[in-house]
This record gives sequence, structure tokens and C-alpha cells, in this order.
Amino acid sequence: MTDALELDALWADFHRVVNMTSQELAAWLRVSDAGESTEPLPDQAGPPTGQHVLAILQKRRTDLTDDDVRVMYEVVDTVTEQAGPENEPEAGDAGRRHRLMTIGHDPLKP
Repeated sequence: MTDALELDALWADFHRVVNMTSQELAAWLRVSDAGESTEPLPDQAGPPTGQHVLAILQKRRTDLTDDDVRVMYEVVDTVTEQAGPENEPEAGDAGRRHRLMTIGHDPLKP
């Protein structure tokens, strides 16, 4: 289990890298998952990790589960690796931006 100091740091890191609001993320997951002829139920749109990030954004820190903590570490690591200062997004790199947005990070957001 993660100790309180580690959890505080993780909570801060997670909310730093996840720069989309829960409303923005929910809307993005619906848009990104909509097909030409089908559209998923709003609470089932997007990949499981995106759904989990959305659930974490709607929780208080005291309500986090071990699974939430695991996903938070994954998201912080993924965003840190892919959106570091040397990896500034370029106009033509929509694929990477969209992948990051499914976990709540919009690299084009200030």
C-alpha cells in the first residue's frame, strides 16, 4: 500500500498531468468512441483506462482504491514519457494527442 506522503505526491502529479476536466474527458471519450453507425452508452465510451481516469476525477482522495492508485501511476508515467518538454506536440501529431487525451491529458492545453 502507498503511504500518505506518496499518495499526496501521486495525487498532485495525477492532477497536474490530467489537465482535462471530467466533463471534457467524458465528452472526448464519447466523441473518440463514436462510430459511423454506432455510439456507445455515455458511461461506457472510451477505453477502460480512460473510464477509470474519469472515475478517479470524480472521487475524493480518501475514497481511492488500490486499483485507482495503480491507474494513477500508469497515467502519470505515460504522460510524463510522452508529453515531456522535449516531446512538444506538433501540428501533424494528432494520433499521439488523441491517445493522450483518452487518459485525460491534452498536450495542446496551456
